Amino acid sequence: MDYKEKYEEWLESKDIDEVTKEDLRKISEDYEEIKDRFYKELEFGTAGLRGIVGAGTNRMNKYTVGKATQGLANYIKKQNAQERGVVVAYDSRHMSEEFSKLACLILNANGIKTYRFDSLRPTPELSFSVRHLNCISGIVITASHNPPKYNGYKVYWEDGAQISFPVDKEITEEVNNIISYSEIKTILEEEAINRGLYNVIGKEVDDEYIKYLKTLSLNNETIKEEKKNLNIVYTPLHGTGRVMALRILNEMGFENVNIVEEQAMPNGNFPTVKYPNPEDPAAFELALKYAKEINADIVVANDPDADRIGLHVKDAETGEYILFNGNMIGLTVAEYLITQKNEKGLLDKSSSLIKTIVSSNMADSICNANNVEIFEVLTGFKNVAAKIREFEKENSYKCIMGYEESYGCLVGDKVRDKDGIAALMLLSEAAAYYKKQGLTLWDNMKNMYKKYGFYKEDQIAIVLEGADGAIQIKEMMENLRNNPPKFVGQYNVIKFRDYLTGEITDIKTGETKKEELPKSNVVYFELENDFWCCARPSGTEPKIKFYMGVKGENLEDSNKLLIDLKNAVEKLTK
Repeated sequence: MDYKEKYEEWLESKDIDEVTKEDLRKISEDYEEIKDRFYKELEFGTAGLRGIVGAGTNRMNKYTVGKATQGLANYIKKQNAQERGVVVAYDSRHMSEEFSKLACLILNANGIKTYRFDSLRPTPELSFSVRHLNCISGIVITASHNPPKYNGYKVYWEDGAQISFPVDKEITEEVNNIISYSEIKTILEEEAINRGLYNVIGKEVDDEYIKYLKTLSLNNETIKEEKKNLNIVYTPLHGTGRVMALRILNEMGFENVNIVEEQAMPNGNFPTVKYPNPEDPAAFELALKYAKEINADIVVANDPDADRIGLHVKDAETGEYILFNGNMIGLTVAEYLITQKNEKGLLDKSSSLIKTIVSSNMADSICNANNVEIFEVLTGFKNVAAKIREFEKENSYKCIMGYEESYGCLVGDKVRDKDGIAALMLLSEAAAYYKKQGLTLWDNMKNMYKKYGFYKEDQIAIVLEGADGAIQIKEMMENLRNNPPKFVGQYNVIKFRDYLTGEITDIKTGETKKEELPKSNVVYFELENDFWCCARPSGTEPKIKFYMGVKGENLEDSNKLLIDLKNAVEKLTK
């Protein structure tokens, strides 16, 4: 059935409501729009759905969300886990509240208990809540840092991590087995409440989450000494972070916390930014203006679901604010945690750090200098969480922290996803610790370069939306995979890793060996001089990303080398 037939099927179906049909009739002459809405089913990517809100099979709407939830319900029932229940959270995006309630009632109609937050909450608190409430699963309605027209549906399993193999595959099969929207079960909210299926949660879980975050702190006395001196500017970018971020900073003792008022309240239109993403320097425009007015030490932003964190740090020498990328943020938190734990005698042979394959090699140097084991996993925190599960099963290592370059940090073992609230707390604590020594976080970063090596990283993201874009991304990956370059610019390719076939090829000898990591649509090029580059399609957005890293003799040298390598990688994208 082609996209035109699917479009007509929706118009004629008794399962589709009249409001949706009227919306579809308005685009009857716009064949490109019809094609984009119906050329495929909105598929499970990184642990769930993500797409533009609207009518159609390739859109986020009550039918696609309903189908996903019914598939999840069928899977939970096969596990006989109805009584354990599902915890549901949502962010500030359009339709998040409605989709979260819909998901609960569909689960309830299948005899599955739900615990829905009374208002929007950060994604990391959802991860914490799955474990805290001993639920079989969790759902958060969010599109993270995507533009306003998007929303998403992320599924978590009983350990608080996003679903991963084989659970993700098995749930996807259940979703795909649903042929008709008429298979989606429904129940009235009143009946669900009376049967004890629909439950509302709130402050009691907040209190436990905050209590846990406090256990991650390493220098409470320093905070007490610097609580008035450290000047923090914070913005939640119209998302979920405000309440929990301000609460943890307040309860930790920080007294000089200043919120960007224009961005303080939830708003799915994200009216003050073009793109609510702390990876984008433009998202900091208002925060930096405010920071300069009040002479702030650090400027921190969470994305709308508060799993990511962005950071600018004041340079004491110039008075300007330095943008920290995701690697710099993760490395700052990692080095602070590891060196402080080492100093306090809190490290042992089981201590470990987990990073993704596209993250900085400085992490290896930090771990080697402090006798901490380091492990590498595929991109995505579900893979970090899978490694933690492996540690627990084998009773081997204990994860101090997991991080990836995509502005995400996981600390401790109670949250199994990126936690922008925990990262905010620890960055603020680290800033206070170094300020007591007369240093800024930028001063400390420069010291880290001198101590561990002048590592620098960057990336190129190419957005290719729609059906044609998906084809272009596929062709780009196939070309890199089938015709791997022997040089990237002037740099020899030493080894070529294809994570889809699971093979590592020595370019000089042609010898191959198996890669131990799970299969994934990623290609990685090990270059001479400890340089590297990597390509992977996003699992959640219509884009392909190219990552790269270098190591120089000093910062100036590293910056030049990185520009040179980035130019070479750009030629691979043509």
